Amino acid sequence: MATDSIWTEARIAELGRLWQEGLSTAEIGRRLGISKNAVVGKAHRLNLPSRPSPIRNPPLRMAPRIVQEPEAMPPPPPKVVQIAGGKGPACQWPHGHPGTAGFHFCGKPAAPGKPYCAEHVAMAYVNSKSRDDAAA
Repeated sequence: MATDSIWTEARIAELGRLWQEGLSTAEIGRRLGISKNAVVGKAHRLNLPSRPSPIRNPPLRMAPRIVQEPEAMPPPPPKVVQIAGGKGPACQWPHGHPGTAGFHFCGKPAAPGKPYCAEHVAMAYVNSKSRDDAAA
């Protein structure tokens, strides 16, 4: 059974030249039109000199320039919803989109044990029986 190798004499010579230039195995593969793993395997079989890992030992770079960041504005205080009469938790159903003008929560008295008022509880919580009926 004859196998056609992707490694011609010209490709092997080019691999050696690019390896000596210090190109990454991925870049050598792109230039030769083959995979990075094919380059790694052939370099190993040719006993080309090993090179330090660019991941473990990143190349030295110039010291980063220190840029003074402008002082960040403190976040606005959270909006507290007051309920008329001030009793109990308030409905947390959002109206609008957070971060836009006019965004607020419902604020009506919450149903016992729920984060929403009775109207929004009916919208948020669906019985599995009614969900099955709707799907049929």
